[in-house]
Amino acid sequence: MKHRFIEEQRQRYGVKVLCEALQVSRSGYYAARCRPVSARRQRQVALTARIRDVHTASRETYGAPRVHAELRAQGVACCRNTVAKLMRQAQIVPRSVQRFRVTTDSRNTQASADLLQRRFEAQQPNQCWLSDVTYIPTREGWLYLAAVEDLYSRRVVGWSMADRLESRLVVDALALAVERRLPGEGLLAHSDRGSQYASDHYQRLLARHGITCSMSRRADCWDNAPMESFFASLKKELIHGADFATRAEARAAIVEYIKSLRSEPLEQARSRRPVYEPIRSR
Repeated sequence: MKHRFIEEQRQRYGVKVLCEALQVSRSGYYAARCRPVSARRQRQVALTARIRDVHTASRETYGAPRVHAELRAQGVACCRNTVAKLMRQAQIVPRSVQRFRVTTDSRNTQASADLLQRRFEAQQPNQCWLSDVTYIPTREGWLYLAAVEDLYSRRVVGWSMADRLESRLVVDALALAVERRLPGEGLLAHSDRGSQYASDHYQRLLARHGITCSMSRRADCWDNAPMESFFASLKKELIHGADFATRAEARAAIVEYIKSLRSEPLEQARSRRPVYEPIRSR
């Protein structure tokens, strides 16, 4: 390890200074330089290259456990501890998660009852829609995204983006979903208890189309878990590691991402989201 460090830093500090600092003889260092690379070291170098490829393909979001799992899936025999060690040595680290920003203000709102009750299965399209809001960081500031997901297909059927978190954001997302899907009677629209969803603006749109409103319990994200899962996938696969210069740039990338999911075959789209067992007792 000392010889390797000297080799890496020799141009910056000089061999003499490094050898004296690390208490290594210069003759020993030069002898080590001429020594052929061991088979073990060659394997480590090759594995580090594979690790870097997997890490880069994940948009630099994978840590050692997920990198190890992907390598095993590719048929690479390796130990999880070895992967973690090589990642530390090569300074391969996952990008940090963006600081949490609150998008739900449930104070003083006229909340509806939770009619969904965590029954995250639908028998047909347009039986239940899930809605939520998240935020996207850009150099211009936050871009807010409202999305509507069909619980049956797990596809996003409506969306809207704006630089302000207002009722118009969620109304536009729902209006787009209605325009695209033309749902019939019996549709349930489930969301959190945010003030945007409790607003008269949003509630009037629901009533106009005969859509029944359902809202999660206060401060319980698991009551809308499939929608949270979509946002988690969006951020892992697109947002984390991205550096959007403008809101327009982020908007275009998000629309392209959503459209790519909507073009998937139905079964493939449904399999992208986890299956949640209904929770009967609360």
